[in-house]
Amino acid sequence: MKKVLGMGNALVDILVTLPDEKILASLGLAKGSMQLVDSTFSSRVIERIKHYNPSIMSGGSASNTIHGLSRLGVECSFIGKISEDEFGNDFKKDLLKCSINPKLFKGTLETGRAVALITPDSERTFATYLGSAVTLSSDEITPELFKGYDYFHIEGYLVQNHDIIEKALKTAKDSGLVTSLDLASFNIVSENLGFLQELVKKYVDIVFANEEEALSFTGTEPVESVRIISEMCRIGVVKTGAKGSLVRCGEDVCAVDSFKTSPVDTTGAGDLYASGFLFGLIHDMPLITCAKYGSLLASRVIQKVGAKIPDSQWPGIIEEMKKI
Repeated sequence: MKKVLGMGNALVDILVTLPDEKILASLGLAKGSMQLVDSTFSSRVIERIKHYNPSIMSGGSASNTIHGLSRLGVECSFIGKISEDEFGNDFKKDLLKCSINPKLFKGTLETGRAVALITPDSERTFATYLGSAVTLSSDEITPELFKGYDYFHIEGYLVQNHDIIEKALKTAKDSGLVTSLDLASFNIVSENLGFLQELVKKYVDIVFANEEEALSFTGTEPVESVRIISEMCRIGVVKTGAKGSLVRCGEDVCAVDSFKTSPVDTTGAGDLYASGFLFGLIHDMPLITCAKYGSLLASRVIQKVGAKIPDSQWPGIIEEMKKI
């Protein structure tokens, strides 16, 4: 069985459903926003919500993808940076519980966390403290980390540190791994466009993007975007939300519908799509099957709050995948 190594911001997700929007107003958080905050403000938010019984789990885009692959039976590891604190211990325990080998460096700042405040209309407002997650340095990325792995998956949010994302992808390619990049939010793509395009051309085999990210990356709509992206790397994937996804590799092109469902929370849909798609590639499935696996997992994670599919659902999902 091929092995997958992931790398990204090691963040703990703290999810809480609020009875109304009053706390958002009192904290000065704009509803639906994703706001970077400092440690003091983050602690203040956590104190305010603790009596609403928040759930705590490991998070971050690449970490979510690696969790999905591990649940499908793929041997996985994850590179990130935490601190020797309660949230750091929570992050590591969650990886171990899911049979993921933690390759976690230790930082002096507190472990990063993303507090998601969910209002009754299912809208999410984020207060994110990155902490130690963003102190991972290129000096810590060595060829030794990549030995024994076949695939390397990295999140685009790390592009805010040009040195580390280029070092990681170059080392993975030099080590013979198949590399995949999930683009970050469209604004981050726009801010780092030239660098990202060169990065993809030099070191990336597979690019995952949603419609907005693809538009920022190529300046065009999905059909043309997936062509441009696939010509820069090997496989281009553009996720088009409820409409499904487009995949292209050379002249091999496919469009796959989404699985119809009633979404409760779309967070993690793209991350779990990548899990299903990469699982298909690892097992040498046709592109259309890979895309269907991705769509299936995405449809399951959006039926509940949070970016993880409950453990109890995985056996049924695996059986559904066998029928595709």
